[in-house]
Amino acid sequence: MTTDTAPTIVPNFDDDATTGRKLAIICSKGNLDMAYPGLILANAALGEGVETHLFFTFWGFDMITKSRMGHLKFTPLGNTATHLPQGVGGLPGMTAVATRMMRRQIADIGVPEVPELLEQIVASGGHLWACRMSADMMHLAEDDLYEAVEGIISAADFIEKTDGAQLLFI
Repeated sequence: MTTDTAPTIVPNFDDDATTGRKLAIICSKGNLDMAYPGLILANAALGEGVETHLFFTFWGFDMITKSRMGHLKFTPLGNTATHLPQGVGGLPGMTAVATRMMRRQIADIGVPEVPELLEQIVASGGHLWACRMSADMMHLAEDDLYEAVEGIISAADFIEKTDGAQLLFI
């Protein structure tokens, strides 16, 4: 009786282990608490020498739209991770209070705001791409976007640019 086993994979811990690696992050949400995970991961990947591409689609467009990128909000409404009674999130003014609190917490640990974090990503060699379908739906042009966005491209173009990349959808 023979059993087939998968080949053993031995990790490579050499200094050159990141050569040729790519990371593709699809940023689909534009609220304050969902902007940071993708941006922090992109920054970390770039620090490790990993080629990094971010694709902003649907509400993730708020992170790269000039008129919105500095004004992202956080709402506790419907977010069970805030550990607040759900009725509290719907009270008038709660989004403003929650947003101020989250911005303060982020600043207190030394993390830059979204526009500055995008600037760091680009300065480190990261690539920013905007989704063509989302741009069309929202009637946005390249002039409306953060100047470091390299272009408005289709999903197929993004897939082609990130061939072989690890993919994260946030």
